[in-house]
Amino acid sequence: MALLSLQPFRCFTPRRPSNVSETTMPALSFSPGLWGSPEFDSRRLSVVDGGKYRRLAVASVVDNVGDEQVAEVAQIVQERDFTGTPYVPIYVMLPLGVINMNSEVVEPEVLMDQLRALKSVGVDGVMVDCWWGIVEAHNPQSYNWSGYKKLFQIVRDLNLKLQVVMSFHECGGNVGDDVHIPLPHWVTEIGQKNPDIYFTNREGQRIVECLTWRIDKERVLKGRTAVEVYFDYMRSFRVEFDEFFAEGIISEIEVGLGPCGELRYPSYPAQHGWKYPGIGEFQCYDRYLMENLRKAAEVRGHSFWARAPDNAGSYNSRPQDTRFFCDGGDYDSYYGRFFLNWYSNVLVDHGDRLLTLANLAFEGTSIAAKLSGIHWWYKTASHAAELTAGFYNPCNRDGYAPIAAMFKKHAAALNFTCVELRTLNQHEDFPEAMADPEGLVWQVLNAAWDANIPVASENALNCHDREGYNKILENAKPLNDPDGRHLSAFTYLRLSPVLLERHNFMEFERFVKKMHGEAAPDLQINPNEENTAGSSANLQ
Repeated sequence: MALLSLQPFRCFTPRRPSNVSETTMPALSFSPGLWGSPEFDSRRLSVVDGGKYRRLAVASVVDNVGDEQVAEVAQIVQERDFTGTPYVPIYVMLPLGVINMNSEVVEPEVLMDQLRALKSVGVDGVMVDCWWGIVEAHNPQSYNWSGYKKLFQIVRDLNLKLQVVMSFHECGGNVGDDVHIPLPHWVTEIGQKNPDIYFTNREGQRIVECLTWRIDKERVLKGRTAVEVYFDYMRSFRVEFDEFFAEGIISEIEVGLGPCGELRYPSYPAQHGWKYPGIGEFQCYDRYLMENLRKAAEVRGHSFWARAPDNAGSYNSRPQDTRFFCDGGDYDSYYGRFFLNWYSNVLVDHGDRLLTLANLAFEGTSIAAKLSGIHWWYKTASHAAELTAGFYNPCNRDGYAPIAAMFKKHAAALNFTCVELRTLNQHEDFPEAMADPEGLVWQVLNAAWDANIPVASENALNCHDREGYNKILENAKPLNDPDGRHLSAFTYLRLSPVLLERHNFMEFERFVKKMHGEAAPDLQINPNEENTAGSSANLQ
């Protein structure tokens, strides 16, 4: 933890300064050795200084000198005052299984109580996945929206807004997935006869989480192409929920573009044995993508380049253990640059096609898409984990500018993850991962802002602690930005009983106020109350 590296320092503080608020905490306990000695028998939680930053400190009185106290102080955290900063709307993701496979709302009374609690602390709205595998489960173009209709009515009655995700992927098998929602049954039946509709790795393993992007234009889904299937689904949703669009309840549509709803290849599937911080694998071995690669190589004039790298390791390899990703490796050869450029262009082209159709289906409504935050191996030259996911972002190339330009073309907001993670924590937990989430966030946010597109964000993993919230705030509203840039919205992952526990919910309310630019009072810490949940700062 960061606290272990902080050294106590001696300071003089007036006995009752006007800019210090104190809360006596006689029963607060600390781990032996953390603060050094048992002299901390009378402790005060002090807010020292004003201005843009406030320092929270725990102090033990040592002695008195006249009207001043000599205190031994260990600084805990430096906090910025966000009062008067721009208003950033806050949405909360609903549980993955809020709608069951029968298209019914699960425990609607419990959900209503939870939504009332969110509303009471100023949350602007909620985000919900509209699962393809539930709505169009049994037959093509036979849609069952009944559960979502009831859910949206509940949200409207509580005067909350809706961000709706068109989720064209399977739920289950990834970090944080607690339910299983497969692709539509009629699609998986096609996949049994033609498994090349799925992404495929070098060993021939099929990634059934979503459909390969090269069938976007192939009529392999009972006479329709994949993009026609997606468009028909979106158009049906727009017609079915017209009243919610007209009333402004639905504020944004997020279009699922890949696994986990993110624009990336399924390069690190946990169900196939990937573990953090493995580099992942290229997913281009289905016959549709390989045929496209063959044509690209012929156009380039090097037909022998119609292959994927055979020296790129496996899911859990490290860059330095492969000849493709190591420093000076083949990723930067003529062939490597050709392959990676083709691989990333397939990703951008898929996003381009779906966002074009989303704008047709949802004309007049804000649309967005999500980009994953692949921060491990960011401090290496090749950025191997990003390359296998389709982000051509080695140290000598900006791989996110072309994606931002594509979003700009469609006036789509870019939703980015992992804004709560700190590089220091990643280094402490997994020093071998060479991760840099802060550097990645800064690069992606600036690529989007330079393209003049709205940037929203969400946390990658559960976050209940002030350190994580403060990191989100720093990224949401950069200090001293000459252009005053800030996030257009933030979506919190996710609604759960743990979030609603008293201490966690108090911290969350404080975070909401700061995101809204309101004054946020300091919390009174109850020593008898257990802080049960903390932010996990790594993917495992």
